[in-house]
Amino acid sequence: MFDRIETSIFGKKDNRKIYEFKLTNVHDNYIQLTNYGATLKSIVIPDKFGIKENIILGYPTFEGYEHDTCYIGSSIGPFSNRIANAQFKIGNKNYKLETNDGLNNNHSGSAGFNSKIFDFTIVDDTLIFTLTCPDGLGGFPGNVKVKITYEWTDRNELRIEYFATTDMPTHLNFTNHAYFNLTGGKETVHNHILSIAADQTLECDNYHIPNGNIITTGKRSITNMTIAKMIMGGEHNKYYILNKSVKKESPACILFDSVSGRTLKIHTTYPGIQVYTGQQLKSKYSGNNNRSHQPFDGLCLECQYYPDSPNHAHFPNTVLKPENIYHETITYSFGIE
Repeated sequence: MFDRIETSIFGKKDNRKIYEFKLTNVHDNYIQLTNYGATLKSIVIPDKFGIKENIILGYPTFEGYEHDTCYIGSSIGPFSNRIANAQFKIGNKNYKLETNDGLNNNHSGSAGFNSKIFDFTIVDDTLIFTLTCPDGLGGFPGNVKVKITYEWTDRNELRIEYFATTDMPTHLNFTNHAYFNLTGGKETVHNHILSIAADQTLECDNYHIPNGNIITTGKRSITNMTIAKMIMGGEHNKYYILNKSVKKESPACILFDSVSGRTLKIHTTYPGIQVYTGQQLKSKYSGNNNRSHQPFDGLCLECQYYPDSPNHAHFPNTVLKPENIYHETITYSFGIE
C-alpha cells in the first residue's frame, strides 16, 4: 500500500532517542507521528483546489511537545478525561490518583501517555507503539501493557486501534487528542460545521464533571451546526452519547469546512465523543504555522468512554480484568465535498 514508512530522529530525552515517522499513501498524502506520547504530528491532505496542507495542530520541533500543556496530538491514557476527586473504587479498595485539574484528575496526570516514550515496531504498513505502565503509576492499579497501532490507507483513512492487558483490575479509557483545523490553519475553527449522531449528552458541573444525569439534546442536537453557534461567544467542552443506531459503516460525526471543502468523518467503537473547541489553547513554542497556538485554532473530537465512569455505576463499565483484552478503534476518513 505504501511506498514506504520513513523514520528519522526527532529529539532526545532521558538518554533515549525520539523518532518521527512519515506514512505516505499512493496519493502522496501523508501523516507524521512521534513515539513521544504516541503522538499524531500532522495529517497532510489536499483541499478542493488540490492544495495540500496539514489539518491538525502540531509542533515542528521536539521541544514544542516536551513543553506542551494542551495534549496536542497525543495519545491519552490510562484514563482520558476527568475522574472526580481524583479517586475511584474497585471492589472494596479505594485508589487515590493525582489532582491536576482542581480537585480532580484529568487525562491521568503524570501517568499520562502524552509524556511517555513508546517503543515501536513497523509491520508491513502499520506503525505499532507499545508501552508498559507499572502498577501504581499515578495511582492507577495494575501492570498494564498497551499497544496502539496506526494505519494510513490509500483511501485517506487513518485507523487507530487500541489494545491493552492488565494483571489487576483497573480502569482504562484511551483516546487521541488531535486538534483539527480543516482550513489548514488559515482561519480559526469558528466556521467549521459539525454533525454528531447523538441525541443525548452528559450533564456536568462547571468543572466538566458528570453528575450522573443523562439529558436529551433536543433542539441543541448537533446537526450541521457551526462551531461559532455551539460556543455562542464562550466555550464548548461536552460529552455526547452516540445513538445506538450508529452502525459500523455509518459515521459517528462529520466535520466540514466550506473554505477548503475538506470533510472529516469519524467511525468508532467507543460509546461517545467529547467535543472540545480549543478555547484554552496556548503554547510556549511555535506550532506548524510559525506562531504559538491560540484559542480556537483547532477543535478536538475525542472518541472515548464516559468521563468519570469509575464513579457512576450506570455508565458503561471501564474496568479491564486480567482475563480480558481492551480493544477499541477510531477511524478518521478524509474527503472533499
